[in-house]
Amino acid sequence: MDENKIKNKNGLTEEEFLEVYDAGKYERPSFTVDMLVFSVRDEEKLNYRKLPKKKLRLLMVKRGDHPFLGQWALPGGFVNIDENLEEAAHRELKEETNIDNIYMEQLYTWGDIGRDPRTRIISTSYLSLVDSNVLEVKAADDAEDAKWFTVSCELLEEEKIVSEDETVIQSLYKLFLIGDKENLTADIKEIKRVKGKITRIERTIEKTSGIAFDHAKIIMYGLERLRNKIEYTDIAFNLMSELFTLTELQQVYEIILDTELLKANFRRKIAGMVIETNEYTKDSGHRPSKLFRFNASPDGQIIQ
Repeated sequence: MDENKIKNKNGLTEEEFLEVYDAGKYERPSFTVDMLVFSVRDEEKLNYRKLPKKKLRLLMVKRGDHPFLGQWALPGGFVNIDENLEEAAHRELKEETNIDNIYMEQLYTWGDIGRDPRTRIISTSYLSLVDSNVLEVKAADDAEDAKWFTVSCELLEEEKIVSEDETVIQSLYKLFLIGDKENLTADIKEIKRVKGKITRIERTIEKTSGIAFDHAKIIMYGLERLRNKIEYTDIAFNLMSELFTLTELQQVYEIILDTELLKANFRRKIAGMVIETNEYTKDSGHRPSKLFRFNASPDGQIIQ
């Protein structure tokens, strides 16, 4: 049967249906993209005999117009009618921060009513990990400024309520974004409902200081996903330079997971993900360390 000749209940073929279809029948929301661009940077080196500590950083832009004029937001913007979501994400990132051609993956779609005071706006967030040492960040378009902020999240309090039907865990978190000149914060309440095999999580922003829209909630979710993904993927290597020491790599894992790792266990875990080179660090103040590179071999075999 010719599918183009199949008629609906009104006696119309698909071609006839599309000819008379009213695109304005339903109110249409606007669509945006928001990018979480994470990096790991060294702190200022206070002791030349020790490796500098690392911090997890997040790129934010300062809004140059209403709403939330002067507050900080994730890079992003509206999706044009003639582009797909990923194209929009790369375009907006380039326009607002001068960053181009980086790893990016879709994270989550946010559609709460009232999340943007302008109109009904649905946003898809993207997660990206980059080596910030090779990027030149520069604010452009409608962004007044673009800066890296040290990001962390702290559990303030937690309550667990168990009933016959479900278990409810209420948690209050505080998100910190520490910049060179400004510090941003947000209190985020999380309610996790577990009923049988089904888990539902609701997050609400209780209080925020300097973070625009619902971006504090997006950042917290991005941190959680990043910590999950680093456990079972090679995503962390997007944060590394071409050559790195195993100690530097372990520091990156520790700063993202927010926990100390046993050296022997960590090295067993990543053994097949790195390739040993014949090069060494040349830093003064401590013994040279052997350098490694990421093993991108599709079969997982170490290539010399």
